[in-house]
Amino acid sequence: MKKVFAVIMIVALASTMAVFAAGGKEAAPSSVKVGFIGPMTGDYANYGDLISKGVLLAIEEKNATGGIAGKVKVELIIEDSEGDPQKGLAGIEKLSSSDKIVALTGPVFTGVSFAVGQRVQDEGIMMVTPSGTHKDITAIGDYVFRTVASDGLQGEVSGHYFYEKLGVRELGVLYVKNDYSQGLYEGTKESFESRGGKVTIAETAQIGDKDFKTQLTKIRAAAPDAIYIPNYTAEMAQILEQATQLGLKIPFLSSDGFSNPEIYDLAGAYTNGVVYVGPTQVAESAPYKKFVADYTKKWGFAPDSFATNAYDGAYILFDALEKVYAATGKFDRKAVRDAFAATTDFPGITGTINFAENGDLVAYQGVYKVEGKTPKYVGTFTVVDGALVEIK
Repeated sequence: MKKVFAVIMIVALASTMAVFAAGGKEAAPSSVKVGFIGPMTGDYANYGDLISKGVLLAIEEKNATGGIAGKVKVELIIEDSEGDPQKGLAGIEKLSSSDKIVALTGPVFTGVSFAVGQRVQDEGIMMVTPSGTHKDITAIGDYVFRTVASDGLQGEVSGHYFYEKLGVRELGVLYVKNDYSQGLYEGTKESFESRGGKVTIAETAQIGDKDFKTQLTKIRAAAPDAIYIPNYTAEMAQILEQATQLGLKIPFLSSDGFSNPEIYDLAGAYTNGVVYVGPTQVAESAPYKKFVADYTKKWGFAPDSFATNAYDGAYILFDALEKVYAATGKFDRKAVRDAFAATTDFPGITGTINFAENGDLVAYQGVYKVEGKTPKYVGTFTVVDGALVEIK
């Protein structure tokens, strides 16, 4: 017993001496853990791959300088959601309880963002999604942020632009029943009909559907001026190909999901003429050019807009971690959230970044028209007091 007591005393004394050696503080952490949740396998893996690599590049660059405060390395732990909210919840359970992350980058998809967002809000872990666009995601609470424009704005701009600039009066819609697509449909419909247009037919599909010919045949019979398809790339590629097979000549309109370059690999023969509303075109600044070059060199392909958003989100998080560590010598989750929320005029590669009080990115929307396989930028738009405004 005496020997056991002696061992305990030695351990206690060693711990006490370590604390005094650190100036009366806890030993400094050697690393800080950040999580990422996105689809890394399955039909939507391209999204998770592109976006996670934006975060990974930012972390590699930060760690090359020594990490936070030049001495605390940032560690990214990736969980595969496959685009499924339940798998996203399993991911955040592990990241929160086992990995003890201080913040989350992602999730990628809207449905997963809703599920995970409620969990991080309840546990006090901030998240910043680079691609979860449904207008209500940030309404979950004050721990939820995004570096992508809200669907609320995208729907407003889409409805106004389709009516005022494209001259569409009767709109057909084909959307998949998920939070992202349905949210965009509802927002665009409200905006479009507020201008005097009418959605004459709205067809739906289930997640995982591969055959859309029945819906497309009904839409062709209704003869709208244009067809709006606010979906993910896999579904849009199949819709465009099957529309061509049916001989359908009605023009297609889309959303920011069309900004994923995979669409041209999957359906490049059918993308000509598509008009879509998505992220604003990033100015060809020196930092942006360097990011694109570094990303492309590192991974063998160019980043999309969501990967760019993720890279900026990571650096805003680093800035918050730096401030918290400088003040406290540790990484308290609430303190990290507060520092992130206090971000003002952050010099991102996408431009100057600010957040609204509800965690939304202060943003505009871009309009693109595809020529062959090349999206051409039409302009930058927003809606002010119910009117479409072009930003020059």
